[in-house]
Amino acid sequence: MNNLAGKQSSGNSDSTPNKSGPRPERSPTSAPGVRAIVLVGFMGAGKTSVGKALGRRLGWPFEDLDDRIQARMGQTIEQIFQNRGESDFRRAETAALRELFNEPGPWPRVVALGGGAFVRSANTAVVKKAQAHTVFLGAGAQELFRRCQLEGVRRPLLRDLKQFRELYEQRRPYYLKAHLRIETSGKDVAAIAAEVACSLGIS
Repeated sequence: MNNLAGKQSSGNSDSTPNKSGPRPERSPTSAPGVRAIVLVGFMGAGKTSVGKALGRRLGWPFEDLDDRIQARMGQTIEQIFQNRGESDFRRAETAALRELFNEPGPWPRVVALGGGAFVRSANTAVVKKAQAHTVFLGAGAQELFRRCQLEGVRRPLLRDLKQFRELYEQRRPYYLKAHLRIETSGKDVAAIAAEVACSLGIS
């Protein structure tokens, strides 16, 4: 069973570095009017794992926005935070998101956003303009913290449970603005991907 134990990279806030992402394994599922499915949620939500599985299920390319940021900046997420600060990272994040949705194709795609991306109005405006379907992958703060600890990945904004819970509660109202919310606790990656696809009527 492929669960949400996490990613194996070091120095990434929400993703494993992988510029191209996995190639689709089947003919693309037709979804008229759907340009992208955008996965949002906090650290440990499983956006990358579920995104890859969903991309394989639908035959769509998958992209993790953090991978694009790292490629553009030539540094890991952790290095960007350390060397340039969070403000520079957030500007790079918005630039990378605009670049992504301005590309000619292939579309549709599955896209995973970093934990703080959907909080910024500049980013939500880009996603809204692109007419993407947004999906919030949710779980309790303690469960998300446990997953992050199991990953063993250094995250710039991961400190202790109290700080983690506070940051999650700050961001959660923004995640709840997504078109769809999927609870991930107790589910494996394939089941979550299937639920996303079926809930959007494109399985």
